[in-house]
Amino acid sequence: MATWGLVIETTVGIGERKHSEAYVLAQLEGTREEALVELEQRARHHSPEHPRSPERRRLFRESDGFLLVIDGAWQSFSTRFTVAELLEDSAAPTEPAPPPRSEPDPAAAVLPPPSSQSGERYADGVVPVRPAWLGRNDLP
Repeated sequence: MATWGLVIETTVGIGERKHSEAYVLAQLEGTREEALVELEQRARHHSPEHPRSPERRRLFRESDGFLLVIDGAWQSFSTRFTVAELLEDSAAPTEPAPPPRSEPDPAAAVLPPPSSQSGERYADGVVPVRPAWLGRNDLP
């Protein structure tokens, strides 16, 4: 199953310092359609820092996401919401390699001491043929 990034590109700052920055809101596994549904919910409920006094809010659907345009008293601010398939992540946790399979060394194995109950045991001398719990009346 594909991993999808929910990416937001938004206008930050004001005046001459106004610029656009991108952030990954979330990553989710599933279909592209499921990712778009989640992205639409986030776009509809998004409340950007600017403009402080919004006069008009418009949400547009695009092929890969949504475009939110908010008109303020003096300027318009836009936020683009995009769904994109994650192809590579340098900070992704790596799965540990499985340990190499080898025959266990019987001399290195730590065996529990045999129980004090007498009875027949298997060849290892530890596991009883008849378990201690068999025949107990105090168990449910």
